[in-house]
Amino acid sequence: MSNYIAAIDLGTTKVVTILGEKSSNGRFRIAAYSDADSSGVRRGQVENIQHVIEAIKPTLQTVKKNAGIENIPEVFVGIAGQHIRCIESRADVTRKAYDVEISEDEIKRLETDMYKIRMEPGEEVLHVIPQHYSVDDSHGVSDPVGRLGQRLSGNFHVIIGKTSSVQHTELCIKRLGLSQKRLILEPLASAHAVLNEDEKEMGVAMIDMGGGTTDLAVYHDKIVRHTAVIPFGGNIITEDIKKGCEILLRQAEQVKVQYGSCLASMAPENKVIAIPGIAGRESREIGFKSLASIIEARLDEIIGTVMLEINRSGYAKKLGAGIVLTGGGSKMKDLLGFIKLKTGMDVRLGKPEYTTSDSAIEILQPKYSTAVGLIMCGADYLQGNQILSYGDVDNKINKDKANEAIELKNNAIVTEVTPRNEVTTPEQKPKKGLMQVVLDFFEESKDEKI
Repeated sequence: MSNYIAAIDLGTTKVVTILGEKSSNGRFRIAAYSDADSSGVRRGQVENIQHVIEAIKPTLQTVKKNAGIENIPEVFVGIAGQHIRCIESRADVTRKAYDVEISEDEIKRLETDMYKIRMEPGEEVLHVIPQHYSVDDSHGVSDPVGRLGQRLSGNFHVIIGKTSSVQHTELCIKRLGLSQKRLILEPLASAHAVLNEDEKEMGVAMIDMGGGTTDLAVYHDKIVRHTAVIPFGGNIITEDIKKGCEILLRQAEQVKVQYGSCLASMAPENKVIAIPGIAGRESREIGFKSLASIIEARLDEIIGTVMLEINRSGYAKKLGAGIVLTGGGSKMKDLLGFIKLKTGMDVRLGKPEYTTSDSAIEILQPKYSTAVGLIMCGADYLQGNQILSYGDVDNKINKDKANEAIELKNNAIVTEVTPRNEVTTPEQKPKKGLMQVVLDFFEESKDEKI
């Protein structure tokens, strides 16, 4: 397969299979890609394995045909869902040979210790992201390698997910005859594709608005400071339109995309949309302003939940580059203006920016940010220069080593591993209106077969 890197983005509304390679100038050439309507994924989580397999199969065939290859041996796969949560954790080491320079291996051992932190039953660590280190009395050290000291400490952002969700995803890939190289958190992949280094240094919040989830990644000083997966996206807006206007779901999606606006104040007063009636019934009229009011009300609560997470990160006042919005739901009319109005921050639309000129121009859309980002993260992983730990999936570090004491050899002893300042996202509690819609949604769906 030459130097191609393959990835699969398992979204709630679409699945994307993509094939690319890193060029000599550091950009990425997308050799082939294919997407299809998603099935079996609910709010970012795989629920019906067979439906997911059936959705992915034709995209795999198309990609192999267009790239002129017969086999895709391994893939990087995106993971999201409301089960994702993050904590801040710290590991401390007392070094015996404090007159010997700190080595890269010691730093890696600190990262490895994060895989044995306390977690809820049925959870495992997905990523470990270094924040900063301390060496004796020196704090806020970005790179302690080469320093001398007796006490070495590391602060880490640890991303945790449900083992069952991981296993469902792995099983889908296995039944497709593929080998899953690594799971990658989707907001990290999206951020990789749409953010530049200056934004990451100044401080920026990347919001990826998809169909089932709204993903968040906060950067400052070029380091991932906070992540969250909020279990509400564009689909819940469509549900609101369906119920509020008493129309079919497909009609609700169509009017949202074609005529919807995020700002009711900008919608015309005297314009209406005629919706054909079903089974010979009379058509139904929906006012542009009424439609915009439904969309704005739901977006107000979604963005309110996003801002809650940004405030929890502790970096709300340090985001000099503001917000970068991406994802399939990002192109709703007036959305950028709406977010700027609600947050008071600068907002820009993010799309994949690091592709070569010979890549298909269609890939340069916000809805493909996660897919392209998975290729970029995969390349970083294979080159060994990633800035976060992906976990040792092949050796089952999460499953077999999580509860083992890791003995530090040579010159270091682990004395403490402390999770702290836990930030969770699964049980979000936004305003009553949003939760009522969710409760109603689950009540209607409780008899569905998984």
